[in-house]
Amino acid sequence: MLKKFIPIAGLMLGFFQAYAQSPDKPNIVFILVDDLGYHDLSVTGSSFYETPHIDELASKSYQFSQGYTASPVCSPARASIMTGVTPAVHHITDWIGAPEGEAWRKYGRHTKLLPPNYEHSLKSSFVTLPEALRDSGYETFFAGKWHLGGEGSYPEDHGFDINKGGYSAGSPMGGYFAPYENPKLEQGPDGENLSMRLANETAKFIEGTHQKPFFAMLSFYAVHGPIQTTEEKWSKYRAKAAANGLADHAFTMERRLPIRQVQDNPVYAGLVEAMDDAVGVVLETLKKQGLEENTIVVFTSDHGGVASGDAYSTSNLPLRGGKGYQWEGGLRVPYFIKIPGQKELIRLDTPASGIDLYPTLLELAGVEMPQNANMEGLSLAPAMMGKKMADRALYWHYPHYGNQGGDPSSIIREGDWKLIYYWEDKSAELYNLATDPSEQSNLASENHKEVQRLSGKLMKWLAETDANQPTLDPEYDEELHQAVLDKNKSERMPALEAERVKMLAPDWQPNADWWGSKVTKD
Repeated sequence: MLKKFIPIAGLMLGFFQAYAQSPDKPNIVFILVDDLGYHDLSVTGSSFYETPHIDELASKSYQFSQGYTASPVCSPARASIMTGVTPAVHHITDWIGAPEGEAWRKYGRHTKLLPPNYEHSLKSSFVTLPEALRDSGYETFFAGKWHLGGEGSYPEDHGFDINKGGYSAGSPMGGYFAPYENPKLEQGPDGENLSMRLANETAKFIEGTHQKPFFAMLSFYAVHGPIQTTEEKWSKYRAKAAANGLADHAFTMERRLPIRQVQDNPVYAGLVEAMDDAVGVVLETLKKQGLEENTIVVFTSDHGGVASGDAYSTSNLPLRGGKGYQWEGGLRVPYFIKIPGQKELIRLDTPASGIDLYPTLLELAGVEMPQNANMEGLSLAPAMMGKKMADRALYWHYPHYGNQGGDPSSIIREGDWKLIYYWEDKSAELYNLATDPSEQSNLASENHKEVQRLSGKLMKWLAETDANQPTLDPEYDEELHQAVLDKNKSERMPALEAERVKMLAPDWQPNADWWGSKVTKD
């Protein structure tokens, strides 16, 4: 066992020694993808999507095979990356803009519960990651999706010196091809690709003159819906899907909505590849500028892939569920950290959360933790040095109904055990992730003591954080609710299958406003 850790420890020790003996701090490039599933990369197991630039990055990174988001939806997860605390603490528990309380009824889902109120912007009282870095001498840059509040709570209000494209919207208004509808991004030429534009903005910042180390965050709108691609990429992946042999069906019913079981969507595949192309531009810029050996690079996603609801884009199998769900498909994400001098892939099975990136980057950069940060996350540097980290539980709190079919729930993971507590009926599911990572065998009925122990810890944590809770809807009608579920199975699922067949047909034509996209790398 010791031999396994020697090269890891040596790499990290050399890294720390190099910066201990130098007045210079490492640059940091943080790449965050929206809605990217754990298995949406070639390097994490996809045989359909092609991501050569991200694969190359991963081949020289620490890869946390049990990397998690702090929430199955975007705004809470992003707030947790910024603050190092869970949604139960910062109280952004749903995507900003989601209906709360009685307003939820307008969705026509006829559910048993009404979701609670939540914070609609990131509070200024939190010391964010860019603020901590800026206060220690870093230049800070942001490009892309923000979705953490409106006027007064933009990236520039939370520690970023420069903001290109980040504002209140959670999806690419106007689509992935210019003309954009983004008040924080100067208009590009018609047909310009949004992912490439954000990468070019990041590259230009990196190429600039820097008197200080920099923290550059490239936060893609991709691969969020509406999914779009070029005709060239659609044609490539349509042909690939056909060559692989088309499955006779791609959807099955989850508890509330149909869910995709096959990765064969040629439009989504093209969107993923375009994002990978954009990542390649940034990584190549670091090389050309001679900064690769002085830059930490982080790559991750804000939560699991969209298998249900939204655009029904991808499959997260063998992980169950996806974005908005309480199972691993909604919570497990690609999670890579590359340090200067690293030349090989090092896989770690230490459970890691989005809340850990803040303290990890501060330690790697030699920056003191702000005294009032109120940090829940832990630095992963010890694990990267081959040391055993202290045992801890990971917690999730999502007391809302996901657009994608997930249930209001709270979760604790401790060791190999994962317990999901459902707010609708106060029931619990218990899984052993070591033997059942696909969460097919609920062991709650045969492990009462473990359920009781984990439930007790979870409830204690929820009370300590003053977590918000859903309430019973006095207008709940079980027959209306069942009618919605029946319609999803009898009408929505066949419609999705038909749409899939059309999209894979050689003569398929999408909306005319984006077919002629041009990808520019200037």
